[in-house]
Amino acid sequence: MKTPSLHMGRAEWVMLLLLSCFWGGSFFFFKILSTALPPFTIVLGRVGIAALALNLYLLARRDFMPSALALWRSFLVMGILNNVIPFTLIVFGETRIDSGLASILNASTPVFAILSAHLLTHNEKISWNKGLGVIFGFAGVAVLIGPEALKGLANADLYGELACLLAAFTYGFAGIYGRRFKGLPPIKVATGQITASTAFLIPVTALAEHPWTLPMLDVHIWAALLGIALLCTALAYMLFFRILAAAGATNVQLVTFLVPISALILGWLFLGEHLAFNALAGMAMIGLGLMCIDGRLLPKRTGQMAGKSGRTI
Repeated sequence: MKTPSLHMGRAEWVMLLLLSCFWGGSFFFFKILSTALPPFTIVLGRVGIAALALNLYLLARRDFMPSALALWRSFLVMGILNNVIPFTLIVFGETRIDSGLASILNASTPVFAILSAHLLTHNEKISWNKGLGVIFGFAGVAVLIGPEALKGLANADLYGELACLLAAFTYGFAGIYGRRFKGLPPIKVATGQITASTAFLIPVTALAEHPWTLPMLDVHIWAALLGIALLCTALAYMLFFRILAAAGATNVQLVTFLVPISALILGWLFLGEHLAFNALAGMAMIGLGLMCIDGRLLPKRTGQMAGKSGRTI
């Protein structure tokens, strides 16, 4: 039987652009929410509402989640690595830096994924094009952070930048850990990790932030919370896996190039954010690094793309 070809048709490009808007919008929504809510409460709201939506979606399809305890322990670890830690770090980072800059720093995730795969796996070692991509990626990060890093660690902007970089680093580990879910429908991996993240965050948020003591939220805060949960998480996952099935893992990774652009435009239009030249130069260098990694700039000689993960922004 002939294997169906994987390609980016018009429908896939439309879905990819829409996905980049949703994931770029998550940085925009995080920036709004960080002005009114503490970090754990924001992350719990995002994953909790998204978990409800995804579980209802599967229930409506009569496609039930597995019940094996060992699998749910893995969902919990994946949720902590892929949702709880990076989301919280990005929220913290965006209290100190612009949403556009946070999205550019987050675009370094594939660089960390390549390094993690090289160190932790036996079959995904760094090839020459991936190595060059890593060099470009770290050069871009260095340009983004700039010489201010040498002036002392008391700089609030530096703390925010490092938090977003640490989030990207955690995403890289999550991609490696996510390989254990091979064979399980990706939408169930997404639903499982989001649901486990919610269960983990409920007691943590209750103990750390007492969200019931917070003042009544304004309408625009509720709108941002629903937007980041339903559009940037639940619906974005559905789009991601639709593109993955139709166009393959390599093509869907094009969203990595587009997310910062969406976040920059939203931050400029609605938040009055401005980017310095070093931010644009750093984004360009990270983009070159990503193109080297996946072979769009230089042909691959050895190795393949890292396996797909259930990563979200």
